[in-house]
Amino acid sequence: MSKLETFLREKKITEVECVISDMSGICRGKIAPVDKFLDEKGMRLPESVLLQTVTGDYVDDEDYYSLLNHADIDFICVPDEDAVFMLPWTLEATAQVIHDTFDKMGNPIELSPRNVLKKVLKLYEEKGWEPVIAPEMEFYLTMRSIDPDLPLQPPIGRSGRAESGRQSYSIDAANEYDPLFEDMYDWCEIQGLDIDTLTHEEGTAQMEINFRHGNPLNLADQVFVFKRTLREAALKHDVCVTFMAKPLTDEPGSAMHLHQSIIDKTTGKNIFTREDGTMSPEFYSYIGGLQRCMPEIVPLLAPNVNSFRRFLPGTSAPINLEWGEENRTCGLRIPESSPQNRRIENRIPGADANCYLAFAASLLCGYIGMVEEFKPSPPVQGRANENRNSASMALPLTLEEALAVMEESSYCRKYLGEDFTKGFIAVKRAELENFRRVVSAWERNFLLLTV
Repeated sequence: MSKLETFLREKKITEVECVISDMSGICRGKIAPVDKFLDEKGMRLPESVLLQTVTGDYVDDEDYYSLLNHADIDFICVPDEDAVFMLPWTLEATAQVIHDTFDKMGNPIELSPRNVLKKVLKLYEEKGWEPVIAPEMEFYLTMRSIDPDLPLQPPIGRSGRAESGRQSYSIDAANEYDPLFEDMYDWCEIQGLDIDTLTHEEGTAQMEINFRHGNPLNLADQVFVFKRTLREAALKHDVCVTFMAKPLTDEPGSAMHLHQSIIDKTTGKNIFTREDGTMSPEFYSYIGGLQRCMPEIVPLLAPNVNSFRRFLPGTSAPINLEWGEENRTCGLRIPESSPQNRRIENRIPGADANCYLAFAASLLCGYIGMVEEFKPSPPVQGRANENRNSASMALPLTLEEALAVMEESSYCRKYLGEDFTKGFIAVKRAELENFRRVVSAWERNFLLLTV
């Protein structure tokens, strides 16, 4: 009996949700009775699932048929025995199993976000390096609303009142939603999600959950499952949760900060630190890689039109690729730590990013920096957004601009693959075109009766 079958039988599972992540991080797949799942040992899905947009549409025919078989054939999904999670909120005993995707010849599907991360991790493995990351997920709690034209409102807490003003690090403000967070922690424990600290962030009803550091693939699976878990806990308490990068006009955006370090697999030591405890050449080159390469890969960190509202001047998000020690205005912050725990915090990714792709992008930039021995700019003292060292390190500030830069990136094509790069850009351009067709509330408010 396999490890997976043993787990399903011991937990008396009756249904299995067979899932993969699409380009946007949406959970897609099939639900099967446990016996059927074990008999088939996986599932098949049409290739087109990986070229589906966040609106449920598909890329145009030219891109579609250049990337997929004209017959829209299936790919093969194989369950990962190390990516099995109980679903505590279901009526039936249900497990969610994340699958890997392959073609009929057994080759990994290049368009799969999980395969993209595995491809980047293989680069590290070939060097004898082991990346360690720790994500921090920011999100907003809001009242439920069925009208997308209405601005979101903070939910009613235990006191019977909605939160007003900003309550950074307030324990009492976080405790307003204790019943919700108690369910969240209980459900995460059942699923083996390694979450740590809960913090009230700067925005009204904005929170942050930190994950403990660990293996990037395992943590990407955990974040993928966590988003769904938190949404279910919120709905149980008649609240909504959003991971949009900028859901509220006058409030801070939500980020997915990534702490990252690299372990030498032979010695078990952090390669960012020399024997004498000082910063190593690899540490500096990793920063140099992030600075040099991230402008070419921004859509993997900020994948939506809304993502770039978080980068507008005057917001709390860093809009730079500077680095500095204990400096939260830098896009690349170096937290205070012991030499063995030296790490780099990438503050650019949004909470709306696909976790597999965001982890892959950040790790790839650092990898390129180390193998090509890039040099970083000098560290910044003071406010980084007002002290940008180089225009070459500037971030694209619209999705359209970012996709154009990514399209020209030789690094993306070389390391992530021609098909993935083309497919991802096609999906995001299809979403952008869909967005442009929508007449906004701002246009109706200011143009309807004045022009």
